Amino acid sequence: MPTTYLLGYDIGSSSIKASLVQTDSGKITASATSPAQELPMDALQEGWAEQHPDLWWEHLTKATHQLKQANSEALQRVVAIGISYQMHGLVVVDKNQQALRPSIIWCDSRAVHIGERAFNGLGQDWCLSHLLNSPGNFTASKLRWVQENEPQLYEQIHKIMLPGDYIAMKLTGEINTTVSGLSEGIFWDFKSDSPSQKLLDYYQIDQDLIPEQVPTFGEQGRVQSNVAENLGIPANIPVAYRAGDQPNNALSLNVLKPGEVATTAGTSGVIYGVSDQLEYDSQSRVNSFAHVNYSQKSPRYGILACVNGTGILNSWLKHQLLLDQLSYEEMNQRAGQAPIGSAGVVILPFGNGAERPLANAEIGAHISGVEFNTHNTSHILRAAQEGIVFALKYSLDIMEGMGVQASRVKAGKANMFLSPIFRETFANTTSATIELYDTDGAAGAARGAGIGSREYNDPEEAFAHLQQIDQIEPESNKQAAYAEAYSQWLTELKKHL
Repeated sequence: MPTTYLLGYDIGSSSIKASLVQTDSGKITASATSPAQELPMDALQEGWAEQHPDLWWEHLTKATHQLKQANSEALQRVVAIGISYQMHGLVVVDKNQQALRPSIIWCDSRAVHIGERAFNGLGQDWCLSHLLNSPGNFTASKLRWVQENEPQLYEQIHKIMLPGDYIAMKLTGEINTTVSGLSEGIFWDFKSDSPSQKLLDYYQIDQDLIPEQVPTFGEQGRVQSNVAENLGIPANIPVAYRAGDQPNNALSLNVLKPGEVATTAGTSGVIYGVSDQLEYDSQSRVNSFAHVNYSQKSPRYGILACVNGTGILNSWLKHQLLLDQLSYEEMNQRAGQAPIGSAGVVILPFGNGAERPLANAEIGAHISGVEFNTHNTSHILRAAQEGIVFALKYSLDIMEGMGVQASRVKAGKANMFLSPIFRETFANTTSATIELYDTDGAAGAARGAGIGSREYNDPEEAFAHLQQIDQIEPESNKQAAYAEAYSQWLTELKKHL
C-alpha cells in the first residue's frame, strides 16, 4: 500500500504552522510557517487585541502551498487533518459563514469587568464548582461584551466559534465545536456535562448561537472539493481532531495521564498539568478545562497556568529595543554573558493584557534596577528570560496548591526553550527535570488526527516514535543563586500588586 500522511495545522496568534507527518513512521516529513514575521495584533484601544479570522485562513493557505512545494506527492496522500488553535478567542459569523468582525483574541482584556461581575452575580462557589473558573476574560464574557457594545452586529450572529472551529468550518463548510472548546470558553457546566444554561441565561445569550458538539477525536466534517483543489489535498478527507493550543501541546508531548506536566513558552507561556480530580483555584488564577481525552466516565482535566507576557517580551526586545540588529540566537548568546540574577536588573513581563495568575490585574511590564555604569544589553536580555521563568514559577506555586507536582516537565524544543539560559533558569528555579522533544503543535495536531481517524488504535501507537532529544537537570551549585534572584523578583512584583 502507498505511504499515507497526516496534516496538522497550528493556528497561533504569531503565525500559522503546518506539518505533514508520515502515518506509519510518525516522522515529520515537511513543515511550513506563514508569515515569516509575526502576525499583527490590532489594538484599537489599550488592552484590546484583535485579529481577523480571514488572516488565519490566508496564511493557512500559504503554509499549505509551502508544503506543496516541498512535497506535493505527500500532500496528495493526506488521509486526515488535525487542528490546534489559539485558545479563548471569539469568532462570530452570519448565516453565510462570513465573519462579522475581527476575532477578539486570547490576550484581549476588554471583558475582564464583565466576567468579574458574572463571577459575583452567579456566585463564586457556583462558578468554581460548575465551570471550574470565573467567567473572567474568556470567550463567553467577550460575547457578552459584543452584545452590550455592538447590539446591531450581535443581532446578525448565526453562530459563535473559537478560532479552531472557524478553520474547521472553512475546510468543511460545517459549523461545530467540542466539549474541550466550550470548556475553555467557560460555556461548559461540568456538573450537568452540558452547555451551562445558567451562564447563558445570566448573559442573555441564546443557546442556538452555540454550535453542535462533535468529539475532540473523531470525524468533524469532510474537506470540500473546492477547498481541497485550492490547497492541493484530497477532497472528502476528514477533519478528525481539534483542540486548543495548550491541551494540544500536552497531547503533542503525550501528556495524557494524571500527574503528567507539559510546558510551552511561545507568545504566552504555559504550565499544564493533567488531573483526574475536579480541582480549581479559589481565586481563578489558574484555570481548569476539559483535557483532550476528557469524558464523563473517565474525566481528565487540564490545569493551566498562563503568563501572557512571554515570547512577546522577547519579540518586543528584538524589534523595538534592538531594532532587529540581533537574531534570537544571538540574543540568547548575549544573555548568557550576564550572571545569574542579571546583576540586580529585574523585569516583570506583564505587558500583554490582564494576567490570570495576578487575578486579572493589568500591571504592565516593568524594568527596574538598571545602573547606567554597570549594566548593558546582556543584563537586560537575561533579566527578560529570568523574569518570564519567574512568572511561570509564581504560577506553578499556585498549581502546587491544587495538587500539581512538577518534578518532571515535558516541552518541545522550540521558542524560548531554544535558549540555554531559559532552560537552565527553568530547571533550577522550579527544581524540575526538563525533557525536551522534537515536536510542535502542528505535528501534535497531525498525530491527533491519526487517532481521530483510527489510523492509530490509541495514543500509545500515535506517539510510539516520539523521541526525547535532550534533558536538563537542576544543578545544586546554582539553585541558591536562582532562589535569591527569584526572591528579588517577588519583592519587585509585590510593589505593583
